[in-house]
Amino acid sequence: MNWWESIFIGFVQGLTEFLPVSSSGHLVLTQHLLGMNEAQADVLFEVMLHFGTILSVFWVYRERIFQLTFGFLTQAKRPSTWETSYESDDDFRMGIHILITLVPTFLVYAVWGSQIEAAFSSPRLAAGMLLVTGVLLLLTRLRKAPTGKVTAPKSVLIGCAQAFAMIPGISRSGATICVALYQNVKPEKAADFSFLMLLPVVVGATIFKVSEAVSQATEADWALLLLGTVVAFFSGIVAIRMVLNFVRKGRLQYFAFYCFAAGTLGLILI
Repeated sequence: MNWWESIFIGFVQGLTEFLPVSSSGHLVLTQHLLGMNEAQADVLFEVMLHFGTILSVFWVYRERIFQLTFGFLTQAKRPSTWETSYESDDDFRMGIHILITLVPTFLVYAVWGSQIEAAFSSPRLAAGMLLVTGVLLLLTRLRKAPTGKVTAPKSVLIGCAQAFAMIPGISRSGATICVALYQNVKPEKAADFSFLMLLPVVVGATIFKVSEAVSQATEADWALLLLGTVVAFFSGIVAIRMVLNFVRKGRLQYFAFYCFAAGTLGLILI
């Protein structure tokens, strides 16, 4: 990998991690176009890119994350007050909802993890799933001016959407925000919840791959790794703010046309 490939892949990862166009799908298609097969994939570089995107979320939501974490842990220490805290404390309630979303994600990966990882070797599948993402985004037009909030039952379905998005080509942010909107969750709350619920998933996945990445660390070109990470961080910040702006204005469906174009082009060229 050279410096321009590091910049390009870091830019694609950071931007598509949060834009509802599937970072996994773009990563599969990008590696295919650059002539990189699965065996050549650099696990350490992948871990560093995800670290960059984690920092993007922490930067944009730094005050909310601190407030949420402190509030949740404070109430979690008192099991006798959990029921009351869930009803009255916004931070504790959101923390519970985020934990709920992890259940279907974990169960799906535990049962079908090997099949999901194998799917990343199929660029045609990723291109086809981009079309599915486009349909999910377009269907948000059927829900006019949602005004509700996230609840425990809604969190289960949002978590299922996140699990579904492990398939390359299905956008995680797109699927989770769309399913929240379908359930009448207010757009801003849907987007915020989608980005905040990403943190434990990406942190967990990153830790899971660290041991494999360590074996590559001694031979790594750290200048290229850090370059890609920095690019992923800044492009991630841009993507988060862009999505928030589009969601607030009810224009999420515009990304559907990009997904249709990218997916169709991928199926034609691959």
